[in-house]
Amino acid sequence: MKPKKRIYSSRILKAGALLDETKTLLSIWNESASIKANIVRFQHENILGKASRSRANDILTAFRQRYLVDERVMQSLILLIKGRYPADSINQILYFHTAMSDPLIHDFASDMLWSKYHRGLQEVSVDETREWIKKTISSGRTKEPWSEYTIRRSARGLTSALRDFGILRGLRNKRLAPIYVSIGAFCYIAFYLHSIGHYGKSLLESPEWRLFLLDPQDVEQHLIDAHQVHLLEYRAAGSVIRIDFPVGTMEDYCRVILEREH
Repeated sequence: MKPKKRIYSSRILKAGALLDETKTLLSIWNESASIKANIVRFQHENILGKASRSRANDILTAFRQRYLVDERVMQSLILLIKGRYPADSINQILYFHTAMSDPLIHDFASDMLWSKYHRGLQEVSVDETREWIKKTISSGRTKEPWSEYTIRRSARGLTSALRDFGILRGLRNKRLAPIYVSIGAFCYIAFYLHSIGHYGKSLLESPEWRLFLLDPQDVEQHLIDAHQVHLLEYRAAGSVIRIDFPVGTMEDYCRVILEREH
């Protein structure tokens, strides 16, 4: 049975990368209160200082969809933010979870940008992004047809968000950005992928690494680097690959990652 296609949403229009907002919300999260109680407090106190209640609600909706669905992810991000983990590494982790929660962002990065990168192309225009969206949604990837206006704004929103996440660069004319995935962010993502069923060779060759324009050779070098600083154990004997982590939970692994920075 073929995997069910995930439906695209145009919610990127109402959100964007939201890096500063996300870090603010996670930094003041009350861990003794429920998710609902925290969200209600954010709304009531206008934590983000937005003039429009609808804008604040759009941000909180995106925040919840990206980072609060999996409690392990939520608690791990809170730990990293409150532990003052380096901003660039946090941004890469937030990008990963955003892409995993939003099929439009995920497929654009792992399909179109990946293809461009491996063809040696650098320029990424809004027009070709718009054409990519039109082509992909024509195969039934949306609940209902999108207007040209929605497609155009989604293309702009996509490229702007990926610029803010550091995957693209440039204001008007955007290009693929040189990406160096930090050792901590790489290990966090590797542990997450391991936790959802990617083991050994499957983790090494996971298509999710395409979000960062990494091929298996790049991933293997990152694994070797991580092994050398004792963040994981990587062993390869021919086609047999074994990757082990020093602890069993995401939160504990985040503590290991934080300890390396101090």
